[in-house]
Amino acid sequence: MAKTFKYIIAGGGVAAGYAAREFAKQGVKPGELAIISKEAVAPYERPALSKAYLFPESPARLPGFHVCVGSGGERLLPEWYTEKGIELILSTEIVKADLATKSLISASGETFSYQTLIIATGSTVIRLTDFGVEGADAKNIFYLREIDDADKLYEAIKAKKNGKAVVVGGGYIGLELSAVLKLNNIDVTMVYPEPWCMPRLFTADIAEFYEGYYANKGINIIKGTVAVGFTSNSDGEVKEVKLKDGRVLEADIVVVGVGGRPQTALFKGQVEEKGGIKTDSFFKTNLSDVYAVGDVATFPLKLYGELRRVEHVDHSRKSAEQAVKAIKAAEDGKTVEEYDYLPYFYSRAFDLSWQFYGDNVGDTVLFGDNKPTSAKPKFGSYWIKDGKVVGAFLEGGTPEENSAIAKVARAQPPVADIDQLAKEGLSFASKI
Repeated sequence: MAKTFKYIIAGGGVAAGYAAREFAKQGVKPGELAIISKEAVAPYERPALSKAYLFPESPARLPGFHVCVGSGGERLLPEWYTEKGIELILSTEIVKADLATKSLISASGETFSYQTLIIATGSTVIRLTDFGVEGADAKNIFYLREIDDADKLYEAIKAKKNGKAVVVGGGYIGLELSAVLKLNNIDVTMVYPEPWCMPRLFTADIAEFYEGYYANKGINIIKGTVAVGFTSNSDGEVKEVKLKDGRVLEADIVVVGVGGRPQTALFKGQVEEKGGIKTDSFFKTNLSDVYAVGDVATFPLKLYGELRRVEHVDHSRKSAEQAVKAIKAAEDGKTVEEYDYLPYFYSRAFDLSWQFYGDNVGDTVLFGDNKPTSAKPKFGSYWIKDGKVVGAFLEGGTPEENSAIAKVARAQPPVADIDQLAKEGLSFASKI
């Protein structure tokens, strides 16, 4: 027997939780909505896993970071879903999606039918085993995506007190986990192939600050090479990391953060794709009863007049809300405004906190105090394209200053003199 729902959200991450809250706001009736998740817990704020979840003192634990606390909203405990008549179908992996018959089939053979589907399957991590890296299946090589991954890493940190960790990758996960491992008194070496950290966003000038800051915290950074193999001890636990440049690093723990890819395999050949699942400004796919949100959606970025896929929690939250508003409006013969997203990225590690808004294309200027040894560093960068500011980055900003750089990125004010812009720095943003 198929279980039938008016709406099904496939995936149980951040986007699913924010979509559920919006459905509740819009007056979903009991029994109409189900969330199907392969995780065993109700939707939670995933960014906590690489930060407070691994703290040595008072680590964050559920139910503390269920959605929607990440955006200052009410915390949706499992009971909330019950009260709203929303069915949480947990520990359930969907292995087949048949969009023509509007049905999903689980690993245990259950069938779920829907009238409207929201695909919120997110990203999956890229694993070194995918590339056949020698020894990459050793114990204590970790990836971080779900709460189970964080639990295993937490236990390893406790078991390997004062041990050595090698962090493979210099992006978000690499930087955040290197910091949290160091807070746990683990000896940390970061390894990445690029000339500087966070190369998809940071300029060389911005990266120089973070690399200097991390070095001052005792983190060893090795750039321009990759891990090509691992050796294990007699228990099958990782013992060494072999680098392409010939170096061999001791390791009790290895954490890999080399990127992710959208989880779209279930829907291949059934919906139009372009990097992810292609949608319109309401997150509707080329099938009128199927929507895609968060990491899997390639959508029109109105501000820049192009299609983009954005992997970030902020977009996951907002796209989910937009899709639900659009679904409910369409049922009433109405429309909602097009999604008009300003790209936004942020990170926190040690005592640092940065925010970025807009597009990181064109020429750049750096302003402020970016000395890694400063007691309270505060610096930023503007990106200028076609004589206009199109992006802005700020480390150490106050809420008001962060709001000011967001306004600049949205307004795209003209710039006559780049040297003058560098001199004005933050005060330029404050005038917009």
